[in-house]
Amino acid sequence: MRARRVLIMGAAGRDFHNFNVCFRDDERYEVVGFTATQIPNIVDRSYPPALAGPRYPQGIPIYDEEELPLLIASRDVDLVIFAYSDVTHEHVMHQASIALAAGADFEILGPRRTMLASRVPVVSVCAVRTGSGKSQTTRRISDLLKSRGKRVVVVRHPMPYGDLGEQAVQRFETREDLDAYRCTIEEREEYEPHLERGTVVYAGVDYGKILARAEAEAEIILWDGGNNDMPFYRPDLYVVVTDPHRAGHGMRYHPGEANLRSADVVVINKEDSASREQIDRVRETIARLAPHATVIDAASPISIDDESIIRGKRVLVIEDGPTLTHGEMTFGAGTLAARAAGAAEIVDPRPYAVGSIKEIFEQYPDLACLLPAMGYGADQVRELEETIAKVPSDTVIIATPVDLRKIISLDRPAARVTYELREIGSPNLEMVIDEFLERL
Repeated sequence: MRARRVLIMGAAGRDFHNFNVCFRDDERYEVVGFTATQIPNIVDRSYPPALAGPRYPQGIPIYDEEELPLLIASRDVDLVIFAYSDVTHEHVMHQASIALAAGADFEILGPRRTMLASRVPVVSVCAVRTGSGKSQTTRRISDLLKSRGKRVVVVRHPMPYGDLGEQAVQRFETREDLDAYRCTIEEREEYEPHLERGTVVYAGVDYGKILARAEAEAEIILWDGGNNDMPFYRPDLYVVVTDPHRAGHGMRYHPGEANLRSADVVVINKEDSASREQIDRVRETIARLAPHATVIDAASPISIDDESIIRGKRVLVIEDGPTLTHGEMTFGAGTLAARAAGAAEIVDPRPYAVGSIKEIFEQYPDLACLLPAMGYGADQVRELEETIAKVPSDTVIIATPVDLRKIISLDRPAARVTYELREIGSPNLEMVIDEFLERL
């Protein structure tokens, strides 16, 4: 029998991992292509031979997801694998319907096939939606583990936006490493806060090889999830973060619902800025889907490095890009800071946007008066900088996990907004981590 011809739908993350783990060396399957969405500058590249293995000496092409029905026909595809995250259940089934109508099978691979087993304990931090607060939760857990004398290594969900062959295994220890790997704004936002705490971070494309490297220097591996994807490594402690500002999404988004159902610990974040009704709705969802989980109440209080340049001023607010785009949030920490510090006006950046930044506003018409910090490549960083320069504001509020002042030039005063996780009452993460370490 001929090998089944497979097309993997992805966004330069789980799609590559699923290929590496389940298809690369399995002669029952022939992967004829990947499709890409969500992330720019992936289409028309290829998954290189060095990563694809000897069965794919020419590599594997990456196509635009919009070509899905044509690809199924032209490449004689038997099986379509769905492998990206932070989309509605309805969206997943629309893609399934396209595949089925074109004659192919449609499948989502589960944890038993895709999660790798580690020789050292793994704590994973995932979420119900992008922008729920995984990063500050991961930092909090890292601090707790290290305060108890544990050698922690963070492994970050993939962000391979450059040369895939060069990014197979990346190890970050200093800011110079970020420069050496020519990291994008999105990558720096995730890696730099860990590096500032002295924590080594691994990321890349081949998470089997990454695991072997991380195991060699870690007593505990801390999986720092991306979007609302499930972990690539089998967790010994499964922490999932929820966001009451998007109450109800725990039952509507893939694979956020699967994360919630799998959780050992659920953090209800942002309670300091959410309503009681929103928080209660999240509790009801947790009680329904994860009644076994320990529930932790938490806040993400903001800190502003200079409120004086915000008060009474016209401000441009720059928020985390993915949180505003496919995360569908209509405000973030920068908006809260502008209100708290008494800004006179939040200036709408849309009339001044250029290039791909303008295209983002067209793609996400619900974005208003906020600038998403998109920077998936050098060209987009330049367009972001040009857009900022055109906006007629007195002050720029930077509410991104990385300080943009270190990356782009600003022609006016800028205030930095940061936020960390703070648990409310009991139980808390300290209790959870101590119990976890006792079990080990």
